[in-house]
Amino acid sequence: MKKKSLPVVQEKAAMLGRRSYVSADKHNRCIIVPSTVNMVAEAIERKDTNWFVRTKVPSDLVVQIGKKRKFHLHILPMISRSAYLNRIVFEKKNAGMSINNLHVELNNLPGGAEVFELIVKFCYGWKVELTANNAAPLYCAATFLEMVDDLEIGNLVSRTETFLSFIIFSSWKDTFQVLKTCETISSYARDLQIQRRCSEAIAWKVCTNPTAISLGNDESQCFNFWVENHTDFSYEKKIAENWWFEDVSSLRIDHFIEVVTFIRKKGVKPEVLGSCIAYWTAKWLSRISFGVRIPTHKSINHQVRRVIVESLIRIIPVEENSVPSNFMLHLLKLGLMMKIDASLLSNLEKRIASTLENCQPVDLLVKNYGESETLYDVKIVARIVDAYVSLAARNSASKVFVVARLVDGFLALIARDKTLPVDDFRTLAELFPKNVRYSDDNLYRAIDRYLKAHPNLSEEEKEGVCRAMEYHKLSQEAREHAMKNDRLPLNMNAQFMLLQQVNMVKSMVNEGSMYRRTSAQMIISKQSECFKVQKQMKIMKQEVESLKNELNKVQLCRVNIKKLARKL
Repeated sequence: MKKKSLPVVQEKAAMLGRRSYVSADKHNRCIIVPSTVNMVAEAIERKDTNWFVRTKVPSDLVVQIGKKRKFHLHILPMISRSAYLNRIVFEKKNAGMSINNLHVELNNLPGGAEVFELIVKFCYGWKVELTANNAAPLYCAATFLEMVDDLEIGNLVSRTETFLSFIIFSSWKDTFQVLKTCETISSYARDLQIQRRCSEAIAWKVCTNPTAISLGNDESQCFNFWVENHTDFSYEKKIAENWWFEDVSSLRIDHFIEVVTFIRKKGVKPEVLGSCIAYWTAKWLSRISFGVRIPTHKSINHQVRRVIVESLIRIIPVEENSVPSNFMLHLLKLGLMMKIDASLLSNLEKRIASTLENCQPVDLLVKNYGESETLYDVKIVARIVDAYVSLAARNSASKVFVVARLVDGFLALIARDKTLPVDDFRTLAELFPKNVRYSDDNLYRAIDRYLKAHPNLSEEEKEGVCRAMEYHKLSQEAREHAMKNDRLPLNMNAQFMLLQQVNMVKSMVNEGSMYRRTSAQMIISKQSECFKVQKQMKIMKQEVESLKNELNKVQLCRVNIKKLARKL
């Protein structure tokens, strides 16, 4: 059979016995063409799930990929470049099997039928175009089939390995593309160190000043690095530090973690690394919460989300202030939803609790997504504050009054939420002992907002809400407002009025007033007035209850009349 002869365009390729050249019109693409083949293939045709190599010689080898896909090939061109297929054919021949129509199954071939089609083209002398999209799968498949240089110098393993090394070290954009193609061949890519090499290359480029790297015109935009004309140097510095966030956040969680690990080893500042982790989480948070782009099977879905959350918690830098408290609160919420490892949850709670003294009220806002739930998650804040109280009890240097003021500010922010239950508000307000607060003005402001947003509360519920507040810790302005505030429970208004009178009398006595006796009489008079008001309120409540009973009786009679009317 006449052999196909091709010109040699490179000195090295001539030594290897194959033609190789880099395409001038496409970046990082390579054409490899065998210079000597054993059989000329006119075409490769596909019919349904079968591939046929059209030649003048009948097919004597069927390679099955998976359960259905079959390639009708020839033994000679395949075994001349694949030691794996060579060995299988040899074993079957020694077993006494006929090799005129041999059947071989390759169920675990990396890349599947699409990659094997490229390998078939290579073995038959066709042009194979290497790109960032197919180089990693081809390299894994060629290694699986043992297409090494021992069979033929310049075989597919060495070709793809060389091409991968070139694009990984030269192109930021193509390195990410190679890493993404490893998602479908993870175990092979990990064993062959492709993921590791890509991750190390990304980490090296992150820690290298992008302005100092020489890039082509088509590559300069891969860095997403543009510093606008801004007068604030810190703004420019922040942009310069974060230029790689968008690209790195596009990675799948396992690849992201590996890249972050290598970036950390390169010495990137913890707060920059923490910002990158928060950026990835913010980008994928809703997808994690609602299961988007996660396998549809419920058990797998939950397992994957759980692993994602646990992985994110584990890679948070241990340095103080490396990640925002609000970000850790969101992670804690996800962790509780996914029921992750209890020790991870406990450690995260303690870490968030240790940051409360430096937090602002807005840092505690964590939204709920269910229609029947409150606007913000109050229970998770109560959980963290409770953890802080436990830690503060063992640490004399804790600034409990600062965190108490923080909680009061948080209550003021969420008080207008009409779906916020009384018990949740009251529980959070009563988490601290009363002696921790130097002033109750912020707490009073939060209580007033809550009562205004919930006008239908009973007197008992109002009293529960106000229980944590103390009159003598209010400023003069707050006291005057409280005495005129008809939203407060009646007994509290009465107590405030009485205490105000007592304070007035005390001030008069302390000043040596000649009206001590008169002021004492005024106190007794005010007390009797308060008792009268309370007695009248009690009578009014009894009358209201009586009216309610009468209305219930009327309603019952109405129902009975309707039943009789239906019978008639």
